[in-house]
Amino acid sequence: MSRIGKKPVPVPSGVTANVEGQTVKVKGPKGALQLVLHDDVSVKLEDGAVKVDPRFETKRARSQWGTSRTLVSNLITGVTKGFEENLEITGVGYRAAVQGKNLQLQLGYSHDVVFPIPEGIAIATPKPTEIKITGIDKQKVGQVAAELRGFRPPEPYKGKGVKYAGEYIFRKEGKKK
Repeated sequence: MSRIGKKPVPVPSGVTANVEGQTVKVKGPKGALQLVLHDDVSVKLEDGAVKVDPRFETKRARSQWGTSRTLVSNLITGVTKGFEENLEITGVGYRAAVQGKNLQLQLGYSHDVVFPIPEGIAIATPKPTEIKITGIDKQKVGQVAAELRGFRPPEPYKGKGVKYAGEYIFRKEGKKK
């Protein structure tokens, strides 16, 4: 029995949820999102909450149950509060700047890395060594953060690179004479 799947997802005031078959559409103050759920789960709107149940008693249906409930919860959180991911840049001369619809990164390469900002994502650089990614789609925000980190992942000797805020970098000792 899924402990997460059992809980219905409450729909707060100011948010409209609509269930048509396997499609869940949510509209709120920050925008609108929709999601098509797996066929192994059934979804219905009752008492101002979205309820997700498994259709069958199979292992796959039970595993999709909690996942589907969390995905619906992320939709509602996205259209009310939104999601945010913070990145930190460490290294001499490493910096980031937003220029129009592009994020320009100087990460120690011979050229600047130009990253086009995707639709539905807002990127801000409060300091040249900080990147703030915001949006209503949790998956898209996380994907953009992972792609930016992938341009120069933090290395274990000096800790230089792009890392998530609060991420611990395991440090190694260098060569000895």
